[in-house]
Amino acid sequence: MVSKGMLWLATSGVSLATFGQAALKMAPIPSDPLEIVTGPIQAVDTPAGRLAVVQLLARARKNYALESAGRGYQLKVNFTVNSGGQTDYDGAWRMEDVFDPRQGLHWTATAAAGYATTQILSNRTAYGEGTASVIPLRLQEARVALLGAIPSAANVARESIRTSIAIFHGAQLTCVLLSGSRIAAETPGRQWEETEECIDPQSGLLQVHSQVPGRYYAYEYSDGLQLGDHVLPQKVIVTEAGKTVSEITVESLTEVASADAKLFVPSEEMKARGPAVAMAGAEKLERLAGKRPFAAGGTAQPVCVFGLVTPSGQLVEAHSLQPSDPNSQAAVDAVKRMNFTRPAPPGERPSQHFVFVIEKFVSST
Repeated sequence: MVSKGMLWLATSGVSLATFGQAALKMAPIPSDPLEIVTGPIQAVDTPAGRLAVVQLLARARKNYALESAGRGYQLKVNFTVNSGGQTDYDGAWRMEDVFDPRQGLHWTATAAAGYATTQILSNRTAYGEGTASVIPLRLQEARVALLGAIPSAANVARESIRTSIAIFHGAQLTCVLLSGSRIAAETPGRQWEETEECIDPQSGLLQVHSQVPGRYYAYEYSDGLQLGDHVLPQKVIVTEAGKTVSEITVESLTEVASADAKLFVPSEEMKARGPAVAMAGAEKLERLAGKRPFAAGGTAQPVCVFGLVTPSGQLVEAHSLQPSDPNSQAAVDAVKRMNFTRPAPPGERPSQHFVFVIEKFVSST
């Protein structure tokens, strides 16, 4: 199961607006083969325009909302992780979901490197068991890519919505740029804080998803599988800093009239562990690094650190999405010193979530 609120934006530290846009410039985002927004960008600031964007995103989101079809299904996926040791459990993975609208969801995942988990969501109660209580970053990534990449309608109601037309694999796409902060209409190019969703307006299929610059999901539908009118990609390629770190392949998606009831019965050990960890939405933070005051005319060069926050508030699998930047390691070290501990809301399951921290290093020139 993947949380529907896949993106919310928070700020930490001091924002650039504190110093004024004229006084402190922002370095452009790095070039990337999947950064396809290179043309003019339009601000969407009318109610009708914003509604049209929400509807476009909702249409794309519907494709992978398989449970909303009201049909039982079995989904089999394999993926290969090649992070170079930056995240846990590199190598081959397998994942399988069995869903029955009357009984619930049962899913499993195993990694050749030694991780395994079984998760059951039935009667509004979640149970789990496995190698560890925390779902590894690349496993959560695979589930998000296939079952919950686009933010929910509530999370799209942001201060800034901008759009651009782009060409990808010969098709014309509508790219939606979302931000929790106000971005001037005349600001050129994608900004560091903007999430990017590029959708084929004809088919309604998501083609490129990027929560932050330097990290992208690219979707391939040549042999995409369907459940009713829901369409899953045949493959998703995840890249960071231009390198493929995970390749996710949907092996099969089969309708199931009635699943084995035993799959949805938790073991006594599962019950004893209590509610399983939930995979919640992503948190995005921005901070200015370095000592104040900053010299007028300086340039802020961001480095984005990506990691996973556990239910206890521990940051794990953290790494830079701009590894060639000279401030890359300093950014990772700074983020590891942050305190991510937050009290869980009463009555809610313990949860883990992605975090993106954009550390902005200011130069004097």
